[in-house]
Amino acid sequence: MIELNLLNRQIDTLMAEQRAAWRELASPSLTTFDRREIRNRLKQAETELRDHLKIRTERLRPQPSLTEPAGDSLADIPFRIF
Repeated sequence: MIELNLLNRQIDTLMAEQRAAWRELASPSLTTFDRREIRNRLKQAETELRDHLKIRTERLRPQPSLTEPAGDSLADIPFRIF
């Protein structure tokens, strides 16, 4: 469960970084190079965020049970009528 909490904190951090980058990108005083760097940072953060969300989804998904379902136990017995 600790790993899931850490993963959630990382997701929150990545989302906050993206919000800050979008705000920074809106600044009219940025040069073309600065805008390109911010967009590259956004793309990288988006990829990391997508990976983290995928991992969290997989961990929260219910795991299939490893036990076999109990079948009809009498159906497997070979009966012979005399």
